[in-house]
Amino acid sequence: MISANDLRKGTTFEYDGDVYQIVDFQHVKPGKGAAFVRVKIRSVMSGAVKDTTFNPNDKFQEARIDTKEMQYLYNDGQLYYFMDTESFEQIPLEKDVVEDAMKFIKENDMATVRFYSGSPFSVSAPNFVELKVVDTEPGIKGDTASNVTKPATVETGAVVQVPIFVNVDDIIKIDTRNGEYLSRV
Repeated sequence: MISANDLRKGTTFEYDGDVYQIVDFQHVKPGKGAAFVRVKIRSVMSGAVKDTTFNPNDKFQEARIDTKEMQYLYNDGQLYYFMDTESFEQIPLEKDVVEDAMKFIKENDMATVRFYSGSPFSVSAPNFVELKVVDTEPGIKGDTASNVTKPATVETGAVVQVPIFVNVDDIIKIDTRNGEYLSRV
């Protein structure tokens, strides 16, 4: 059990029949009245965020979230298949679980899959990926007086803003946490 007084950013716990992760917290001691803990929590299953307050004496069951590095194999049109590289067990995942990560994951790439009570609920791409540009407008010579960017489509279908000098078939490094271009490889 974990008390509301011990809640910190990143802590996962069970509350109202769901599992939540602390996004932000603040311990408040008003001049009048009892102290309380104001928190912003995100449901790990649905991703919904809400603000709430707890009495510092409230107790919660701590939730155990397991993470596993898995290899993305293929998509059959409806399901995305990932394989545990140690046991070679394959698990199919629905589109809503993998949607955000698939913009940056190619077949045979590794991804982090998060589990709660044995069931997967989210997939995340590595923090940095290198992908090939498959479509972008050609750069105009001499148009480099300022930080000019243009949209570029990479091999996974994601659209990233890149500098004007990036061309088709260039391989670029992307930060998947915010979808920003980092450099050419």
